Amino acid sequence: MITLKSQREIDAMMESGHLLASIHIALRDFIKPGVTTAEIDAFVQEKIEAAGGVAAQIGYQGYQYATCTSVNDEICHGFPSDYALKSGDIVKVDFCIDLNGAMSDSCWTYAVGEITPEHEHLMKVTEEALYRGIQEARIGNRIGDIGHAIQTYVEGEGFGVVRDFVGHGIGPTIHEEPAVPHYGLAGKGMRLKEGMTITIEPMVTTGDWRMKMDDNGWTARTRDGGYCAQYEMTLAITKEGPVLTTDQRDLEK
Repeated sequence: MITLKSQREIDAMMESGHLLASIHIALRDFIKPGVTTAEIDAFVQEKIEAAGGVAAQIGYQGYQYATCTSVNDEICHGFPSDYALKSGDIVKVDFCIDLNGAMSDSCWTYAVGEITPEHEHLMKVTEEALYRGIQEARIGNRIGDIGHAIQTYVEGEGFGVVRDFVGHGIGPTIHEEPAVPHYGLAGKGMRLKEGMTITIEPMVTTGDWRMKMDDNGWTARTRDGGYCAQYEMTLAITKEGPVLTTDQRDLEK
């Protein structure tokens, strides 16, 4: 079921997203060599709860943590642990906030210390792919327009686009319809309507996009050991175009 949001509901999601983006900005200084992914998780949970929010991932389908902290070849859903980050790692930090009933969901990729030029390029391409997808999230366009814009750009840069995990509708719960693939054909799929709220979250790999699952049943990683980057935003489809509810740029001005 797809829930079309009122302006009041979108405004509430903006507040939730503002909190989420501010925590991502704070993580820039917190994440460094020697910090464990469990410490990242505790940092995020503390920030959420101090602001009156709820770490919405805890308990979702049995998940136990406030964040997914996925390192290097882990595509997504990495469990926080006592793994200490080292220079050259990249870590994806993905989390959701419920603030007074309004949901936000975003992932950023962070470079730890000095990373290789290839992995720096991977991160830049993935972030650019996200924004190319966002530009297609307009009333009257189709879901396939988003995926096509992302896939053609990413593959043109020599990287792979993960197929097994996709964006999604959001609100009133974390995952709602529709599914938002990061690949596909322009002009295909559901038409986008005013009031839809979705996530776009491309996962881009240095090699083969195919995945394998860890024994924990949650953590996915690249089959060939290649690195993966991810960026994700929550956005609303409006008459004025796509409006990002988790946009950190307003906080950086």
